[in-house]
Amino acid sequence: MSGSALGKTYTDGQFIVRQGEIGDCMFAVQEGRLEVLKAGKAGDVRVGVLEQGDIFGEMAIFEHERRSATIRVLGEARVLTVDKKTFLRRVQEDPSLAFNLVRMMSKRIRSLSTEVASLGKVIARAEAEAHSHAHGAGSVERRTGADRRSGADRRKTDRRQAH
Repeated sequence: MSGSALGKTYTDGQFIVRQGEIGDCMFAVQEGRLEVLKAGKAGDVRVGVLEQGDIFGEMAIFEHERRSATIRVLGEARVLTVDKKTFLRRVQEDPSLAFNLVRMMSKRIRSLSTEVASLGKVIARAEAEAHSHAHGAGSVERRTGADRRSGADRRKTDRRQAH
């Protein structure tokens, strides 16, 4: 890691933010790799990896809400913290920063929308399979040929065969 960067250096396994914490700043990855973790029933699940040039926590600049994920360092990383005041000052100096942030957020929303649609299809298939198994779809037989007779015709044939 270079010593001239402005950000803070983190070591392997260190947490930068934790899901559920209240956020008031965003971050930019200057060097290294970070993993994005979401709490699940069986523990934390990795949902992404951030690398040099990526930003995270940007929602905290716009709304003072809880963090939606945990960010943990993989190896060693240098990360720059940007508070709301600094961000707004930099946007005034260079409005393209705001455009680039909105573009990045738009890409994330598009990606999440695609994931939600894919999960919806998987869930719909699973529900359809569960429904068909619950209603005995495997035991339904189609009548073909001679078996398409009415109930009365089948009874007549059955009586003839019995005599």
